[in-house]
Amino acid sequence: MEYYTRYGLEFNPFLKNSKEILLETEEYKEAVYRLNYLLSTKGFGVLTGSPGKGKTTLVRNWAKSLNPSLYKVIYTCFSTLSANDFYRTLASDLGAEAAFKKPDNFKRIQEEINRLALEKKKTPVIIIDEANYINAAILNDFKLLFNFEMDSRDRAVVLLAGLPKINTTLNLGIHEPFRQRVIMNYNLEGITKEEGKDYIHTKLKEAGCIQTVFEDAAIEAILNAADGTPRLINKFCNSCLLVGDAMKAEMITADIVMKGIAECEL
Repeated sequence: MEYYTRYGLEFNPFLKNSKEILLETEEYKEAVYRLNYLLSTKGFGVLTGSPGKGKTTLVRNWAKSLNPSLYKVIYTCFSTLSANDFYRTLASDLGAEAAFKKPDNFKRIQEEINRLALEKKKTPVIIIDEANYINAAILNDFKLLFNFEMDSRDRAVVLLAGLPKINTTLNLGIHEPFRQRVIMNYNLEGITKEEGKDYIHTKLKEAGCIQTVFEDAAIEAILNAADGTPRLINKFCNSCLLVGDAMKAEMITADIVMKGIAECEL
């Protein structure tokens, strides 16, 4: 038997590869509102948050909600791409045959965006994750790459998602022309303690649990240690289930939480 079955769970809801259980917090709803504003306006947007705050989950679920007959979603992760690879990948993802030279890829990217917008009546939604790795040369290129009809209109949505330090980069004088074109900039602060309690209880409920798994003091200890970061809440809860099962404890106590957190920090 798996360790989590001791606590009446059909699966472990705190593991990344388990069934996704989404809790729409006030911050989540606000971020989606900002993203939808960006969608309707078109242009550049920036979504930031420290590690584990839920950026990728938010963006993935928002993108999944978009009507594929109206939007073409393209997702790329900057931490794995060089500048040349980025342009080639973007051209290919838009439906063009990638070229070897940057000017040729620029032309093909713009042609495909125009084709999608004018012929297919689709808005390209280009999501660039890990955008804090983006270099200055590419940021400078963006103003040219997404310039249509002498900069009079935007035909694509370009969302840069990454760590908050991307804003430090954007605030450099050299990037002022680009920063002025950012129409949406939102930072995820993390969930509140009350939302954290709902987060844990919702995950347990969705995993088929009908018994009390965590004492109130245990949940309090987990939330204090996680400091509003969903990824840490998941990590600590999973560790506590392991420790609790090893100790044959029928309920997770604050002492078990301390042991579980200590194991995570080894």
